[in-house]
Amino acid sequence: MHFYRIHLFLSARLQNMWTIYLFLTVLLLLLTVLPKIQHSHWVFRVPEFGKIQITYFILITLILGFLIDAPENLWYYQGLLMIMFVHHGVTLIKYTPLYPVKKHTQKHQSSEHIHFISANVYQFNKEYERFIKLIEKYHPEMFLTMESNSDWEMALCTLEKEYPYQHKVTLENTYGMHFYSKIEIQEAKTHYFVADDIPSIEVHLRTNDGFSFVFFGVHPPPPSPTEEETSKERDGDLLSAAKRVKEIHKPVIVVGDFNNVAWSKSSVLFRKVSHLIDPRIGHSFVSTFHAKYRLLRFPIDLMFHSEDIFINQLKTLENFGSDHLPVYCEFFIDHHNDAQEERVETATSEEKAEAEEMIQEGKEEDGDRDVIATED
Repeated sequence: MHFYRIHLFLSARLQNMWTIYLFLTVLLLLLTVLPKIQHSHWVFRVPEFGKIQITYFILITLILGFLIDAPENLWYYQGLLMIMFVHHGVTLIKYTPLYPVKKHTQKHQSSEHIHFISANVYQFNKEYERFIKLIEKYHPEMFLTMESNSDWEMALCTLEKEYPYQHKVTLENTYGMHFYSKIEIQEAKTHYFVADDIPSIEVHLRTNDGFSFVFFGVHPPPPSPTEEETSKERDGDLLSAAKRVKEIHKPVIVVGDFNNVAWSKSSVLFRKVSHLIDPRIGHSFVSTFHAKYRLLRFPIDLMFHSEDIFINQLKTLENFGSDHLPVYCEFFIDHHNDAQEERVETATSEEKAEAEEMIQEGKEEDGDRDVIATED
């Protein structure tokens, strides 16, 4: 009787493991397939954000399959998991040092090194002093804040003496944006590409050693069950920015909370339409959100740059109370170095037409946002 009970117990445990294995395999297949369906609803777009975590879970489930005593058809599921693992891995490996990228060397014609910090401060975060100390610690030549409202603007006044050049878009709807610079601003514009409450900024600067460049800041709305139902405004806003960037005949950096991942279709279209380079390729993910949950962190604060801008350092900094980690970048400008020309991809005529369609859909979408946002 004793051995019979042990047998029943072990059988139940094995059955439970088999059930868990099947559930995980089906769920992971669903999360892999959904982003392949070109629909703008958040249900299809959100799984793109978790590609890194999905890949880890596929590997864990694959290992689990080798540890359980399951029916003969287990190997069909194991094969499916292996295909999914390779599918995700082929994309993700591009954003690691394992992916070969031609290294650049700095030449004497280049600019001095320039540093910036880009941070979604989270409008309802009141730890202003922690962010100010972060700026004082790294003393970048310029920094960009997103979700910054009038309270944040007032708190940052203490930095205006050190950063005498500013461009401010103060909003209370979590889409405010403030830019502060030690480098002279020659011209600054605010764009509202798809909605009159979603700004992007275009700032033309000139360094003391005579190099002109453009800093472009973006922060489109995310597709999610709590915000925008679809990705139409996000994609339309980003691709409108890409078109504008293509018209600028200066070195350009585009920075911000893209509410998007670099491997999504709209991000790839953005890169091709704008003729910019993604510095994460061959480097790292630089995951920023959510700041408090390391294992559930996505790389959604992106940056892209033109071929005459060279990135020396790109990393996240310590948390200052926001739900996003700040991004720190060190770069220089070199008009005479063609080491990055081959990294520029351009859009085909079909991709350009698709981008135009997405821009139009973004303009037609009626985003439901409050003028003054409240914390949930």
